[in-house]
Amino acid sequence: MPDHCDNALTSMAAWQLTIRHGPKVERERFDELEGAIAELRRRAEEVRGDGPLDSVKAFRDYGPETRVAARLEISTGGFMRGRDAGVDVMGDGSLVPYSGGIRKRVLDGDGDPYAAVEGALR
Repeated sequence: MPDHCDNALTSMAAWQLTIRHGPKVERERFDELEGAIAELRRRAEEVRGDGPLDSVKAFRDYGPETRVAARLEISTGGFMRGRDAGVDVMGDGSLVPYSGGIRKRVLDGDGDPYAAVEGALR
């Protein structure tokens, strides 16, 4: 295989962590999934440490348990988005693991939501 093909395959294997917290969007790249998962865990716990969100009234009441405080997603990127999974940190501090970028599917994360995310990406 030509060198440029190897480089293309290598760059596709990189993991990107996207953190959406309030109006801020941050992105970090990792060569290994383990590093991306460790940073996902660290950043999610940091958001949880900020404390609960307040309830909001619009057309109806939105309690902290229904509001997303932050969305953290790991993806392989690429033209067709590749694989995606992450956690939503809810306003009450709970974590909702999911997979899929466009069509999200909630994962069973009762034991360890971070392990559920890692399992979906392997």
